[in-house]
Amino acid sequence: MSIPASLPLRNDLKGEEPYGAPQLDVPVCLNVNENPYPPAPDVVDTIAERVRQIAPTLNRYPDREHMALRRAFSDYLAKESDTRLDPEQIWAANGSNEIMLQLFQAFGGPGRKALGFAPTYSMYPEYARDTFTQWVTVPRNEDFTLDVDAAIAAINEVRPAMVLVTSPNNPTGTPLPMDQTKRLLAACEQASVDGADEGVHPILVVDEAYVEFRTPGVPSAVTLIDEHPNLAVSRTMSKAFAYAGARVGYIAADRGIVDAMRIVRMPYHLSAVTQAAALAALEHTDEQLSTVAHLRETREATAAWLKGLTYKGRPLTVAHSESNFVYFGLFDDRDFIFNELLRRGVLIRDVGPDGWLRVCMGTDEEMATFRAAFAEVLALAEKEA
Repeated sequence: MSIPASLPLRNDLKGEEPYGAPQLDVPVCLNVNENPYPPAPDVVDTIAERVRQIAPTLNRYPDREHMALRRAFSDYLAKESDTRLDPEQIWAANGSNEIMLQLFQAFGGPGRKALGFAPTYSMYPEYARDTFTQWVTVPRNEDFTLDVDAAIAAINEVRPAMVLVTSPNNPTGTPLPMDQTKRLLAACEQASVDGADEGVHPILVVDEAYVEFRTPGVPSAVTLIDEHPNLAVSRTMSKAFAYAGARVGYIAADRGIVDAMRIVRMPYHLSAVTQAAALAALEHTDEQLSTVAHLRETREATAAWLKGLTYKGRPLTVAHSESNFVYFGLFDDRDFIFNELLRRGVLIRDVGPDGWLRVCMGTDEEMATFRAAFAEVLALAEKEA
């Protein structure tokens, strides 16, 4: 990337690179946490029919409040999380990335702070940068669980406008138990906010991008929304719903939070085509989520397999995951492991603390290729030692 020095680029953006995992033409891509199984033919037919129906209206702007889609998400959450929310408590956007950016635009800004828990999703500091919000992190425990006491202490000391916690966490897959969510909420409801009026309290944002992969029966933070007006729960259709290319995310929250996001949203931000495609997928919820149980089983099998391996005489460490990926290490030279896998046509992700790698669950054939390639690379690492 080359930006001429003569351009008036913002000073804080000088030297920055665009965010994004590598997009490489390799046989096995297991680096961006996609669902590897495409929509079924009847789902594709419904998508095409929905888009065909609205195509003659594309000379007009779409419903900027996307009420039909919000009602559909309300129905989905009632089924998936056993919680019925009003459509006005739901807001959709172009992926959960835009949802998060709107939250930072509405509640962050100069003089405001956002608090997170590292390692976590690497886009959070970029949302903060883009909105001139100060990004502050508290380290997680060694096993990547949340140090709740340290988190509460930081909430009171930092006085952030937003507290962001990902469950399951990315890149580690670590879930946030409900009792810990409630403790964070209680702390936020008592804390003050730097740069805000007296009586203003932080919002807790629970990012549930991977929540459908959790252990069945575990409740979602969505169940707490009606009792906690400072809670926002972000979701996406990109992962379990196998809809990454459609770019649809949404948030469930108190109506006050949704209305704040409506202030900063761009006019007609969600196209008629996007709304139609999302509604089509929601018509086929069971089919779209039909591979989740198998991917969960694949995750458990992959984690068990990795735990049985050694690297330079040491057993691999595998983080507990409730997502569709597994985080594992520790490697003296993770770049060597990453690049040797890539040479064998397998792309995974080198993300988070040094020494750790993340692999997304693919098809059975892709995972077999990963295992064979990784075994070869480990053997090669032993020779190089």
